[in-house]
Amino acid sequence: MAETPAEITHKRVLNIAIPIVLSNATVPILGAVDTGVVGQLGEAVPIGAVGIGAIILTGLYWVFGFLRMGTTGLTSQAHGAGQTGEVAAMLTRSLMIGVMAGVGIIFLQLPLFAGAFLVSPASAEVEVLARDYMAIRVWSAPALIALYGVTGWLIALERTRAVLVLQVAMNGINILLDLWFVLGLDLGVTGVAWATFVAEWSGLILGLWLCRDVWRVAAWRDWGRVFDRVQLARMMSVNRDILLRSLMLQAIFISFLLIGGDFGDVTLAANQVLLQFLNISAHALDGFAFAAEALVGQAFGRRSVARLRRGAILASVWALTIVVLMAVGFALWGGAIIDLMAKAPEVQIEARNFLIYVCIAPVVGVAPFMLDGIFIGATRAGDMRNMMALSLAIYVAAVLVLVPWLGNHGLWLALLISFVARGVTLWLRYPALESSVAPGAQTDTTEAGA
Repeated sequence: MAETPAEITHKRVLNIAIPIVLSNATVPILGAVDTGVVGQLGEAVPIGAVGIGAIILTGLYWVFGFLRMGTTGLTSQAHGAGQTGEVAAMLTRSLMIGVMAGVGIIFLQLPLFAGAFLVSPASAEVEVLARDYMAIRVWSAPALIALYGVTGWLIALERTRAVLVLQVAMNGINILLDLWFVLGLDLGVTGVAWATFVAEWSGLILGLWLCRDVWRVAAWRDWGRVFDRVQLARMMSVNRDILLRSLMLQAIFISFLLIGGDFGDVTLAANQVLLQFLNISAHALDGFAFAAEALVGQAFGRRSVARLRRGAILASVWALTIVVLMAVGFALWGGAIIDLMAKAPEVQIEARNFLIYVCIAPVVGVAPFMLDGIFIGATRAGDMRNMMALSLAIYVAAVLVLVPWLGNHGLWLALLISFVARGVTLWLRYPALESSVAPGAQTDTTEAGA
């Protein structure tokens, strides 16, 4: 007799989402400690070295973010279908891909770093220290990228409290070692690098322990299953399409900053400050998008349209509630937040001139954000890639028309238009997503639970 699936309720959505939101809240704390500890050295060069080194490595590792998303979608579907062996095999595949990707970065570090510094604004002194920092941290690349797979796997099984434990432990280790290595042992920039290196490998070890139940399932080392051509091809296809989609999305934000730079240093700084509002929104929404990924993926695996709809709707309702509250908060206290982030009066004034756009952005951005989660859960990565390409084209057209006419206002409008385009185009593909669940999929709404 088949196991009766748990009901999809508001409580279940929140149990998935809240630990992710709390986990994301710890990320800026680590960055602040890194900067603060190095700042105690009393020189600007070490701060710049850690900052630019971290940006370059984060950019490299970001490329492999597809591993987290693809792993969540495929694992949640296998879990929903009751395929315990495939759930175990997915973790092994993700770990192998993560480790191999990290090893590849280690082997290619010299040309990768050289290319990064060609376009870097760093001085010679900053570059020397940044290279020292990166030469240490790069050796934990296999651990960090493999952790993307571990995190995606845990999210698929709704074990987001484990993700929170993992993130807090990693950041805690990093902070303690920062203080010891830099302030206690006087290791300077290399001390920050060694602290992160130890924290990331410790994180992988803890992550594997948090997945300990799977090691009792023989399928994790069933190499015939792990290297099954059909499953590998599917995983590679999903990961490829998510990567392409992510690169196009990143192109929008990079071009936004570059075009904004043409309006002068003050406007560039103001845009950078305002983008932090969008980062705050994204961190808050991540939890609900991840909930949609897990619940939709499991429903897809069970071939239940009713459960798919309910998971998507409940997660989206909470996400919409959060963004409306954030939009109101930004409107009421955005000026004060700007003053905290920027001390230059001219930047404060300029940022206030465009504050309205970051009040609107969360509301128009919630649809593409949540639809991304829904489509990841359903592993409709091809649709994500294609709709992102169309949205990018619409964004480019908007920039060409609006920026010469309205300047930075036109640039912000073009960004908002890209959000709307992503939401509308993905929504138009949603019926095809439901149709793909199964030719005779169940549509009885009572199945999904109250």
